Amino acid sequence: MSKILINGRFLSRRPTGVDRFAIEVVRALDHAVETRDPSVDGLHFEVVVPRGSVVQKFANIPVRQFGRLQGQAWEQIELAMLGINSFLVNLCNTAPFFVRQQVTVIHDVAIERVPASYGRLFRTWYSLLTPALYRRSKCICTVSQFSKSELASIYGARDGVAVLPEGTDHMDRLGADATVLVRNGLGARPYVLAVSSLSPHKNFAAVVRAVELLGDVDFDVVVAGGQNPRVFAGAGGGLSSSVKYVGYVTDEELKALYENAACFVFPSIYEGYGLPPTEAMACGCPVLAAGAASIPEVCGEAAIYFDPHDPSSLAAILARVMTEPLLREDLRKRGLARAGALLWRDAALELLSVIRRAAA
Repeated sequence: MSKILINGRFLSRRPTGVDRFAIEVVRALDHAVETRDPSVDGLHFEVVVPRGSVVQKFANIPVRQFGRLQGQAWEQIELAMLGINSFLVNLCNTAPFFVRQQVTVIHDVAIERVPASYGRLFRTWYSLLTPALYRRSKCICTVSQFSKSELASIYGARDGVAVLPEGTDHMDRLGADATVLVRNGLGARPYVLAVSSLSPHKNFAAVVRAVELLGDVDFDVVVAGGQNPRVFAGAGGGLSSSVKYVGYVTDEELKALYENAACFVFPSIYEGYGLPPTEAMACGCPVLAAGAASIPEVCGEAAIYFDPHDPSSLAAILARVMTEPLLREDLRKRGLARAGALLWRDAALELLSVIRRAAA
């Protein structure tokens, strides 16, 4: 089992949080190959992508375009053909149904816990595929102890489910592009930042309501992120005039938003991990987070928590944080310490351990 194929379908689309995870894990594997880390001895990796993809290159792991199909059809038919005679690694929730010699990373069970956040076709497909992959894949990984317990609760317990910890060190490679501030008229007064899709379970209505409860505030509320109406039901409904929606931003623009925000608010009701608050921490931005799902596990003692179902809880914390510079500085220091301990290399090493166990 020295040849390891990596399902590179994530390279053919605009990256989401799940795709970020995949990209950074492969980068960490690539670095391990470059430095001849003993963890990769005897293993040879190749990323396989649909033909016509914009191919991201890695220094030491080749990326090969293969097949004629795209999307799920490519994954379920053409990638499955390749996977029959190789060991396959799937990092983004989906994998070929008929391949057993594979590792599949299932990030969460949001499709079951918050089904209203997804369109009908998307929900139907994943409600069939996810439990099948959970049972059939040689090895299953996820991204938090919370998600591990959720998988067992929904699909039943199985041996050897591994947790791959996510990292924040990708933020260190980025330069901040402050043109996003000028373009959106930000900087004249402090702003509170929130980042993600407009999916219902991301709960941005709680942020809007909290600001309304505070009345006349002397700060802006900024929401950055993309939306995909085909996936997220009701995502195009618009936002209250009390917030500024800046839309999709580049990684460099996002870093500038993090670095210049007075604080970052993460109001999500359900997350398998929740990368944005740890990215904010890595940029020295104080974090206010929902005390729900995996979020307290991920953020630890580096965030202040609120009840995501009670906007008045968030309003009280916002009022305090925005008027207490010493509290913001304490959160900033705790966040930097927390983020500094979250490394993508650790996720790659745990994945390699899973692959070794599968070989044995």
